[in-house]
Amino acid sequence: MRVLAVGAHPDDIEILCAGTLLRYRQQGHEVIICVATNGEQGHFVLKPEELRQIRHQEAKASADLCGAELLWMDIPDEFIYHDHATRMAFIEMVRKACPDVVITHNPDDYHMDHRVVSELVFVSTFMATLPHVETESPPTPRLPVIYYMDSLAGASFIPTEYVDITPVIEQKIAMMECHQSQVKWLKEHDNIDITDFIRVMGRFRGLSAGVMYAEGFRRLEAWGRGTVTRLLP
Repeated sequence: MRVLAVGAHPDDIEILCAGTLLRYRQQGHEVIICVATNGEQGHFVLKPEELRQIRHQEAKASADLCGAELLWMDIPDEFIYHDHATRMAFIEMVRKACPDVVITHNPDDYHMDHRVVSELVFVSTFMATLPHVETESPPTPRLPVIYYMDSLAGASFIPTEYVDITPVIEQKIAMMECHQSQVKWLKEHDNIDITDFIRVMGRFRGLSAGVMYAEGFRRLEAWGRGTVTRLLP
């Protein structure tokens, strides 16, 4: 299978579904990580252009640890909108990835960038199949199944499926630690030790799933998006 994970910012995927992507890779599936915005606003000291380059490098290092391809959309951080140009860019991104499964943000997540990305993924995965919507890449042959990943701290999110990430928890944390600019930023801006946060969140979901560490998901229930088999690892 081809698995596409779409995050609004560099490090969203690492925090919320990297363990699952690592499990997919262990099973031999292809993984593509798409980062929509460049994360240029996430620092007290570094200017946006400098931080933009650093965050691209961090995202590439993390994707390499996972054995995943990185698609970097480079949309300005905090200024992603569901307009015509961005929708077309997402359609092209989906066609390039040609996924069987897509993982993205919960539509009701706390950050507006997350909500916009979630909506764009929902719309573009359908429109990518339409033959007369022209982009550089050809239309995709199928509608992918969409899974929504957890919210931060599980706020207002009830998973319906879980993935046991116990065997890969240290690799998940190593992927997050590639984002050193954000390890520092999250401590200063949000008073969060992000590696501790990841362990606690994984343990919390693990309690519900009956394992040591887990990630939680909810599948999009919509016509044409169903499946009779479990597609999560």
